[in-house]
Amino acid sequence: MNILVQICRILVGGLFIFSGMIKLNDPLGFSYKLQEYFSLEVLDLPVFLPYALGISVVVVVLEVVLGIFLLIGYKSKFTVYTILAMIVFFTFLTFYAAYFEVVKDCGCFGDFLPMKPWESFAKDVVLLVLILILVAGLKHIKPFLKTLPTTIIALLGFVFSLWFGYHVLTHLPVWDFRAYKVGDNIAANMTLPENAQKEVSEYVWTFKVNGDDKEFKTSGNYPTVDGEYVGYEKTVLVEADEPKIFDFSIESQDEDLTQHFLQVDNLVVVVAYNLNYTNVQGMKNIKIATDKAIANGYQVIGLTASGEDLKAKTIKDYGLNFEFYLCDEKVGKTIVRSNPGILTLAKGTVLDKEHYNDVDDLNLHKVGEPYVEPVVKIEKETLYFINDSIATKLDIDALSPDNIERMDVLKDSLLLGNEAYKNAESVIKITLKK
Repeated sequence: MNILVQICRILVGGLFIFSGMIKLNDPLGFSYKLQEYFSLEVLDLPVFLPYALGISVVVVVLEVVLGIFLLIGYKSKFTVYTILAMIVFFTFLTFYAAYFEVVKDCGCFGDFLPMKPWESFAKDVVLLVLILILVAGLKHIKPFLKTLPTTIIALLGFVFSLWFGYHVLTHLPVWDFRAYKVGDNIAANMTLPENAQKEVSEYVWTFKVNGDDKEFKTSGNYPTVDGEYVGYEKTVLVEADEPKIFDFSIESQDEDLTQHFLQVDNLVVVVAYNLNYTNVQGMKNIKIATDKAIANGYQVIGLTASGEDLKAKTIKDYGLNFEFYLCDEKVGKTIVRSNPGILTLAKGTVLDKEHYNDVDDLNLHKVGEPYVEPVVKIEKETLYFINDSIATKLDIDALSPDNIERMDVLKDSLLLGNEAYKNAESVIKITLKK
């Protein structure tokens, strides 16, 4: 029994430390996962949403510390029963997520090792068995060292966990496992190789043949059956591979500019997933860094999920010299764990990425003359209206003068401030006789 307990002690303690450190490396990422669990679609616990980050830090620090406590034998009874309580809760959570299919990735190992809920549930069940063995053999869990060194190691483990969590929150994760890490090419991560797994599905078609319902199985093709079609059911046997990045885009109000910006040589991207929640001093730091970038020849753009009014207000408030484009909020949170954060790209390859506290570390060596945004010349035209309905010059020319009651011509100075005529050089309005 003693040998079995010691094996379980090492496995459980090691796994708690490993899993806890992966999440402690990225407590913001884990807080986003908790927000998903607290959402209306999953547990419907909105009261906890504002505290997701605090809960995240407490949980992952506790996970690491309990793993250390178990390995060194510090306060074994408290440690084992607390671990048991945690694993019972996590087992329930993963079962709920898997059974009701409300979460795709449990978040147990962060972005390092995405796990499907059923996989995570199976892992938790195995852990639960190992922990129950520890409960049964609690008397065999003794400290390896004397009381003082054991207490010192426990205290150092706790202090280190707190410091490490604070460090990654005020900077960036030490290890970046996401598809936007330094060295990765975003465009390449948006594509799949030719040999990628395609979806394999089975279709069961139901037809009424001679008054009876009969089923026919195919891999997707519509079967040739002499009967009346009733319906079909599709079962996915093998899921298709997905690219590492499938939801990244850079959009203006009018067009998708993703591929354009992923071809720019020297690009600085400011990511602020929600401009309502950006750090004030962080935005001031970003202002200094982006002014330097523009002076050194970089093109600078911003990415946010916020609306046009808030974009304009932010640009005005901080005196920013670049425009914000639309990007999904979840994607913005994934790109950089900082609001705002900043990164440099060269034809879609991430060269550098920094927290707003570390913008001075961003490598912005001179690459050319100060960048000047190209001026897009808008060709203006004459607009024609007949009785307030849009028309063409041909329509106007075809009218008989006898049918015209009035003609108004509006020039540039009269069109100013009218959004409907912003690209018009002049407007000709014809009112017909009744």
